Amino acid sequence: MAERQGLSNQSVVYSRRGRACQMNAGAAAAKPAASDGVLLFLHADTYLPEGALRAIETAMRDEALAGGRFRLKLDNPALPYRIIGAMITLRDGLFGGFTGDQAIFVRASAFEALGGFADIELCEDIDFARRLRKVGRAIRLPLYVTTGARRWEKSGLVMTILLMWMIRTLFYAGVSPTRLARLYADVR
Repeated sequence: MAERQGLSNQSVVYSRRGRACQMNAGAAAAKPAASDGVLLFLHADTYLPEGALRAIETAMRDEALAGGRFRLKLDNPALPYRIIGAMITLRDGLFGGFTGDQAIFVRASAFEALGGFADIELCEDIDFARRLRKVGRAIRLPLYVTTGARRWEKSGLVMTILLMWMIRTLFYAGVSPTRLARLYADVR
């Protein structure tokens, strides 16, 4: 994945199942190199745009920033998928509830202060975004990351949108991520 992004000095980190656990393991492995730096959490099906790392570096010069994310578009150019990407970006702009598909970046010190991602089966990214705002500002960069449309293509647009909104709503209402994971197939 790092090679695909044009990044050097990559290594493979193994951990148990679960995205939160996997991202925490990656952060722990990167810690010596990033103790005063910035951690970037990039899903395997998400691509950074040209200039993304430079944009993160520039933004993080602002000491008040704890971290941030990017705008999002899907890798399927058909109109319905462009609308979904625009709606995700709009939802983020209105409510600030960003997700891991948006390539979350965070100061290593803020990540450590938060104890990393909560070790929960689902919605670890939403939980992290909510907690991140308690330690500093979280910016949304104007660049777009491109993420895979596979789930929408496989399960259907309407069903996927309804499922994601239902999971998000139930999570905010306090339903256990373990129970929510049963609704969401293919939890890594």
